[in-house]
Amino acid sequence: MELPQRGRLAEGAYGVAHTPGAPAYPVNILQIGDGNFLRAFVDWMVDVCNGQGLFRGGVAIAQPLPQGIAPRLAEQDGLFTVLLRGVEGAKVVQSRRMVSCVRTALNPYEQWAAMRGLAADPALRFVVSNTTEAGIADAEEPFAPEACPAGFPAKVAALLAARFKALGGRHAPGLVFLPCELIEANGARLRAIVRLHAERWGLGRDFQDWLAGTNHFLDTLVDRIVPGYPAAEAASLTAEWGYDDALITTGEPFHIWVIQGPAELAEALPLHKAGLNVVWTDDLTPYRTRKVRILNGAHTASALAAFAAGLDTVQQMMEDADVSAFLRGVMFREIVPFVPLSEAERQAYAQTIVERFSNPFIRHELISIALNSVSKWSVRVLPTVKDFAAAHGSVPAGLAFSLAALLWFYRGRMVDGAYVGTRAAGKYPIRDEAAVIAKLAAAWQDGDASRVAARVLPDATLWGEDLTVLPGLAARVTEGLGAIASGGVRAALRQAIATE
Repeated sequence: MELPQRGRLAEGAYGVAHTPGAPAYPVNILQIGDGNFLRAFVDWMVDVCNGQGLFRGGVAIAQPLPQGIAPRLAEQDGLFTVLLRGVEGAKVVQSRRMVSCVRTALNPYEQWAAMRGLAADPALRFVVSNTTEAGIADAEEPFAPEACPAGFPAKVAALLAARFKALGGRHAPGLVFLPCELIEANGARLRAIVRLHAERWGLGRDFQDWLAGTNHFLDTLVDRIVPGYPAAEAASLTAEWGYDDALITTGEPFHIWVIQGPAELAEALPLHKAGLNVVWTDDLTPYRTRKVRILNGAHTASALAAFAAGLDTVQQMMEDADVSAFLRGVMFREIVPFVPLSEAERQAYAQTIVERFSNPFIRHELISIALNSVSKWSVRVLPTVKDFAAAHGSVPAGLAFSLAALLWFYRGRMVDGAYVGTRAAGKYPIRDEAAVIAKLAAAWQDGDASRVAARVLPDATLWGEDLTVLPGLAARVTEGLGAIASGGVRAALRQAIATE
């Protein structure tokens, strides 16, 4: 059983029967990133829009690293299946779509001339990317036009230099960059680093003016949980669908893409007209605050307590009476009231988060959420704690307990060069920056839970500020640690719920 070739009908999302044999649209989108997320997010959106006749989008996928899936995409003629499953309004929903908008896939380290050719094509209009948060970083490297640069911003600078030279210099049509990396001001940061490369490489004032005046680097915010290839179900899905697909990617139905940019660009990429949750705005800050505080904040506030209580996944967390009650209390009583949107908007979004966390088709490991929890707590939870304290004169009980649970999670010891914690189910890895691990390990060296908060809360290098200035936080955290030490995490969690 082979993947259907272009020209065969495939089932589409949104009730649209989609034909992979649709006209081969010119490549107007360059996608730097070949991972599951972009394929189940951007490519899926483009394909839905194409299927409704609202767009004529052809995508070229370039893998960002020397190792990638470009050869496998080529073997499948650019086709792959996106399977979306989840819970909406307490009902299980699912859809399947064979995405066919990908026209070519490249390994730029071996096909740099082809990449430069794409950049010099007047038909190209948009560049999307997801090179991980570490991808948009400044790293000096020499300019060699015939060789693929190592860094992502350097690749962008080199491709723009090729376009500028081939299409008339200052008169060359610019490009619209839509980075999907999960960092704040991702478009502005990418533009700044590209300009640094242009200066170092001596590309000239005309190029710099064209870069700044004709090209658009837009800040974006993306959200969809994409677990990726369903290895455990691959055989059964092959039997059910009647074809093999080595590049199946799964995701949740929920999606949102917030783009900060001018309205005329929205008309050039009319994804929102296809019923997709794509928001063009002149300020994405409220949307970022909503996501970071409610979704990410609730994750961070509850995951470590849940893990220490013996749970392993977000779904188990939602099915556990104690942890679920704690999460809902924190979310709706302590976090949601301080998100700067209308009450209806923030309540509706919070309800979707509860449904997304309860999705039975997504196995989200709590130990994965626990990665770098100190910085996550500072970014995702601390702003809400401060807002709550400013409004009520004291810190919120639930979020204060979340910090106690975090400190308890970091209670470990070095084993063969790795920092390891222990819970009833056994040992677990504690992963964070070396400096963070060193300070938490020192704080727990004598095992005295009553002193840990006093040792680490004043340290601004950990939290970005001295947390002891927040009214009642040190006392609540110390109390929470004491309750965990004396009666266990679950009993302490119940006590925290009672005092929320």
